[in-house]
Amino acid sequence: MNGTPRGLNRVVLALTGLVLLALGASLAALAAAPSLAFRWQVWAGAQVAALRGLAARTRLAPGAGSWIWLVVAACLLVLVIFMVSWVANQGKGRTNILFQREGVASDDGAAGKVVLSSAVAEQSLKAALLERGDLLGVSVTSYDFRGQPAVRVRVLPRQGVAPHEIAADIGSLVDALDALLGVQVPVLVSLGSGARARFTKAERVR
Repeated sequence: MNGTPRGLNRVVLALTGLVLLALGASLAALAAAPSLAFRWQVWAGAQVAALRGLAARTRLAPGAGSWIWLVVAACLLVLVIFMVSWVANQGKGRTNILFQREGVASDDGAAGKVVLSSAVAEQSLKAALLERGDLLGVSVTSYDFRGQPAVRVRVLPRQGVAPHEIAADIGSLVDALDALLGVQVPVLVSLGSGARARFTKAERVR
């Protein structure tokens, strides 16, 4: 529902996995075959000698470093900017406005605007769900989904709790909230599971 670039993330992860797989296969082949290791040493030695010669030819001044390091630093800076931009694009799509309407006030005819914050729905639903003893965790967030605000409700039920009953209760809460606010907002209900739900004991009243 949020604006996370999932396609780009999958491509980056796939490329990273392929590079690591190729590197691991190469190292395994070098370790298993001494002849390949010897060829690698010969090839790597020639490459190191060529790099040393290139560094000597590209010195900025006698006794100074090579300008190639400046190019490497610029490439690393571009890589850092790309990574920061990639991290900043994760989880986008949050919205603070659940509903807004522009119109004319009925008393004096002045133009006005009605804005309903998404915190109203988030806090109302979360407060109602946190009172339940069969839920271990509750998360309510609002997103801008295709130009329309929507609410995502994610709950973590205890082990053994019927999911359809929780979904029905959340649906009743959403219907009551729509009737109270006078606005019908799309809601996505997500029921999670994990180790916390499996190993946490249910509380019983004695």
